[in-house]
Amino acid sequence: MNRYFSLQEHLLVPAEQVASPNFNERPAGEVSLLVIHNISLPPGEFGAGYITDLFCNRLDPDAHPYFAEIAHLQVSAHLLITRTGRVVQYVPFDKRAWHAGASCFEGRDNCNDFSIGIELEGTDDTPYTSEQYDVLSVVTRALMKAYPAITPQRITGHCDIAPDRKTDPGPIFDWPRFIGSLQSTL
Repeated sequence: MNRYFSLQEHLLVPAEQVASPNFNERPAGEVSLLVIHNISLPPGEFGAGYITDLFCNRLDPDAHPYFAEIAHLQVSAHLLITRTGRVVQYVPFDKRAWHAGASCFEGRDNCNDFSIGIELEGTDDTPYTSEQYDVLSVVTRALMKAYPAITPQRITGHCDIAPDRKTDPGPIFDWPRFIGSLQSTL
């Protein structure tokens, strides 16, 4: 597994690139927040490729009963890190991905305007893999280098910016492990 990532023209190299139509232009201003999410489709199941289908508006509502509830959604994230540590980029970092919804960080609403969203394939109560933590750490360091306004203090969970709606990345996410891995190399 590649342990080195860099940014070239707002794309993470060598991440797999899959273009989502679910993005728009950011308002003027810098990227200054990193939001950690989780996702699994169907809920609690991993590796079937349905996350990409959701982010690309091609989720078959008949493929699973849960999909009928969400197939109409137009959502995306900048990145997905799978259980094996594979990285897929859906939206360039200079564009606004539709990952946070109604949200607020430090008194500033609409976090999609100034954040990067990373989805971890997982659930609130399933331990994330070592590969995910390792890759998330390397990717985050690359993002912090490219976008210096993102610091460890400006990395948060979806649950923290939308606490009445969201619970991810969940209580199982090991924040001390993740932030510690960043601070040990800064």
